[in-house]
Amino acid sequence: MKIVYMGTPEFAVPPLKAIINSGHNVAGVFTQPDKPKGRGYVLTPPPVKECAAENNIPVFQPTSMKNEETLNILKELAPDIIVVVAFGKILPKEILDLPKYGCVNVHASLLPRYRGAGPIQWCVLNGEKETGVTTMKMAEGLDTGDMLLKSITKIGENETAGQLHDRLSDMGAELIVKTLSAIENNTVTPKKQDDSLSNYAPMLTKKLCKIDWSCTAQAVHNQVRGLNPWPVAAAEVNGKRVKIYSTLLSDQRGEAGRVICENPLTVACGEGAVIINEIQPEGKKRMNSRDYVRGYRITTDTVFE
Repeated sequence: MKIVYMGTPEFAVPPLKAIINSGHNVAGVFTQPDKPKGRGYVLTPPPVKECAAENNIPVFQPTSMKNEETLNILKELAPDIIVVVAFGKILPKEILDLPKYGCVNVHASLLPRYRGAGPIQWCVLNGEKETGVTTMKMAEGLDTGDMLLKSITKIGENETAGQLHDRLSDMGAELIVKTLSAIENNTVTPKKQDDSLSNYAPMLTKKLCKIDWSCTAQAVHNQVRGLNPWPVAAAEVNGKRVKIYSTLLSDQRGEAGRVICENPLTVACGEGAVIINEIQPEGKKRMNSRDYVRGYRITTDTVFE
């Protein structure tokens, strides 16, 4: 099939590579405009743009999908189908209706659960035991289109959102190739979503970072996992902010927020405790907790707030 691909971040790269390797004709790639990054604010292309350039695929970076110029480009490309993976822009009805087979999206959850921009992180934050990817026919609503195929996976007890992100990206790559084949061979039946089973997964903000040590150890552990690699769970120790990247569960007990063991560094929660593996003091690099305890004189009198 002749395909136009729309995607932006690293998550969208493996699916694009899989489509290219499967032999389909990718006529063009649409992605977000280059953005300044890093301390030097260097203008940096999105990962999908780099992948497209490596494969000599024309790249388009419109500031809006809702103008005549963008629509005319797509009409000229004349795709059989548009594949959308973490593109970051809403498609108007004129584009949704343009291709012969419509527009298909790869969404990183088991729809209708976790519609929205942050499905991977919220699955971890909420302590879900399994998740997956869903391909769906795109409609005008937010992740409300008819479902095509699904792939399911267990979430590891200590798996971070970043680790799950990478696994789901690879799963999405496999699933979109299967979906395109099924559409081309007319062997898939779209299934409507049950809106009553849906919930919303908004974008993450730094307001989620502060740890409430009166919560259960499981809730704190989920928060640390779900906010890694960004925006990262945080606490205050002796008036200084620390970021906490990695924890394990412990059944030890104590006063919430207080250090109950120095090696391994264990902090009590409202119920149970967490062992901190990796931590970043304010203004310093990430380090293992053993180095942190030695360098910052952490004792069983220390309280995490």
